[in-house]
Amino acid sequence: MLFKVKTLHNYTLHGLDKDIGKVKNVYFDDHRWGVRYLVVETGHWLTERQVLISPRSLVAVNEAEQTISVNLTRQQIEDSPDLGTDQPVSEQFENSYFSYYGWPSYWDGFSLNMDLDNWQTYTQTPETWDPRLRSMQNVVGYHIQAKDGSLGHVEDFIVDVDAWAVRYLIINTQNWWPGKKVLISPAWIESVSWKQSKIFVEHLRDTIKQAPEYKDITQLTRQAEHELHQYYDRHGYWIDELAAQELSPK
Repeated sequence: MLFKVKTLHNYTLHGLDKDIGKVKNVYFDDHRWGVRYLVVETGHWLTERQVLISPRSLVAVNEAEQTISVNLTRQQIEDSPDLGTDQPVSEQFENSYFSYYGWPSYWDGFSLNMDLDNWQTYTQTPETWDPRLRSMQNVVGYHIQAKDGSLGHVEDFIVDVDAWAVRYLIINTQNWWPGKKVLISPAWIESVSWKQSKIFVEHLRDTIKQAPEYKDITQLTRQAEHELHQYYDRHGYWIDELAAQELSPK
């Protein structure tokens, strides 16, 4: 199911015993474009630290109630490694974090679509930790650079909450095509300059101008996604993921 990240902000996280808090921000990694942590505003019960919740513990998103169920108790979270307040996520913290919960780390090749109990079966050559985490709040506003010039800025992200993967960036082109918004898949990004706050895509501006217009998340059906990918002559992510699952060891 697809959600805009700004829509998920302020969703309440329901723990196994009590509410944990509300979504404040999202960290993703700029290599696989996967959601790695929800940053949670806990209110009064745990104010001296930044609370990160991994998608490993997320059970379900309830759009009607604006809640996310979490398979953790408050005590588990309180006893977890302390990141402090507004501190960068370090290798030491992430190693301690995943060790505490007994989860494989995402840089070990584990995918949320795989069976957690049998993750060792799927693990390929382990990668080393790489500080690729980015704040979605910080990336909002980044300029989009096509092959032949700029075309707008990042307004929001669209996340698949079944796989907790970034599927699209919503691009506001108001400075070039007043009122029009378009979607860019992370797969169509050539590079990102974090120092310049720019994202470079592999298409010309006119190609993107003629692409299907994004109006509202409710209109982003699988058929609409198929037409978008077909326009760019690309396979849909759902096809690639199905093929990857079929190739995975049983």
